[in-house]
Amino acid sequence: MSPRSSALAGAERVGTDRERPEYASTHIPPHRRPLPLMVADAVHRPETETTRARLSLRTREWDIGRWPGARAEQRERAAYLRRRTLADLEGNLARLTENIEANGGVVHRAKDAAEALAAIERIVTRRQAQLAVKSKSMVSEEIHLNDHLTGLGVEVVETDLGEYIVQIADERPAHIVAPAVHLSRTDVGRRFSAIAGRDLGDDPDDLAAFAREQLREDFRNADVGISGVNFAVAETGTLALVTNEGNADMVTSQPPVHIAVMTLEKVVQEFADLETLLPILSKAGANQEITVYQTLVNGPRREGETDGPEELHVVILDGGRSDIVGTRYEEALACIRCGACQTACPVFGAVGGGHAYGNVYGGPIGAVITPLLSDRPEDRDLPYLSSLCGACGDACPVKIPLPDMLVDLRADYQEETASPATRAAWRAWARTWASRAGFAATIAGARASAVLPERVLRRLPMAGGWARGRSMPSTKDAGQMRRRRRDGGRR
Repeated sequence: MSPRSSALAGAERVGTDRERPEYASTHIPPHRRPLPLMVADAVHRPETETTRARLSLRTREWDIGRWPGARAEQRERAAYLRRRTLADLEGNLARLTENIEANGGVVHRAKDAAEALAAIERIVTRRQAQLAVKSKSMVSEEIHLNDHLTGLGVEVVETDLGEYIVQIADERPAHIVAPAVHLSRTDVGRRFSAIAGRDLGDDPDDLAAFAREQLREDFRNADVGISGVNFAVAETGTLALVTNEGNADMVTSQPPVHIAVMTLEKVVQEFADLETLLPILSKAGANQEITVYQTLVNGPRREGETDGPEELHVVILDGGRSDIVGTRYEEALACIRCGACQTACPVFGAVGGGHAYGNVYGGPIGAVITPLLSDRPEDRDLPYLSSLCGACGDACPVKIPLPDMLVDLRADYQEETASPATRAAWRAWARTWASRAGFAATIAGARASAVLPERVLRRLPMAGGWARGRSMPSTKDAGQMRRRRRDGGRR
């Protein structure tokens, strides 16, 4: 059976110019490979260095992590607004539900992915939908919505350009706001050329024009439009979406049914909050004063209106988030999904993006939120995929203390999994470094080890495990930073 979608016609011809690692697939296995093995593979893939350099350049050019003048005040305000909402999360959700329904929408609360998928399945089945167009939605990735709808016979087309690029090769997004950050324009040109059946070259304008033409008919013919939600305003029942391509406008207005999927922490208290949150999301996520398009949805089409859906459904997923409320990790729910912590994180760059985390959410926020939400024991070690340099905390526009949370989650993991021998070793290390003489002795030992070949160092106790997926640092200058601080910065 040929696809109904014009954008997916020819997608079966798409390959990649390199073997895609299995952990980059949209189909996340129930039990992923051990994290050190995925990381070791990712670090040594030929495209990883290019991705790292791309993210590093973006961090410098966008000045990520610096909040001068009015930006600092805006950041403080955004942090306050997000925490104010979390302080009465259920109250704000009740108010949001009431106002969405007053506007003519239907709200579906879902405690987990199964309930969210069941609600969406009922809608598309009743409408006998065959084609759905989607704008960007990380929560739809979280519940594996595309696979579920495909199993029901519904074709799903990603209309965000980056999401479309990875969809046609059966890959997950590699970054929250830049799904194809791991790909070059040559890679994209090859994928689009395979669909077109002719060489399209690699000019970005030409490739964007091709994608636009492919997607246009799908917007016209879709039975259902599916979107995420950047913010949902409790005061008015308004759903706010931001894009730079205008695809959200099409997804939410052209098909007869609009299904908006969100997680419960996306609610904000007042419409005026958007005055702060939309600009700071735009700045942190795309280095813009404001995105090109801001789509505000206030219900289905009303009498006398010429466009808009006949039905609006809002699916609000808990997915374990309510269990985080009131804990020391509650502030993680303040996240506005800007991706700045991912862009700034040197480890995220060193592994070539988010695929090597083996989950939907990569980077520092993923290393925090995934262990808190996941039932998979193997996800508990994700907080170790961090250097604890603090760049993520500096980059966060709502001041989530990500480095502190990563340390706390590591402590939780050790509390649950550490063997008696490991506990004894760390106690011995703590006693040694508690004394000046013990600290000096270990520094002297580290400097002395510089004469040993790296292959020998990798066999030393504890060093071997640490070195998997890492380059061994030079130890000849161990203690230099401490001495310089002691001497007032003199070399």
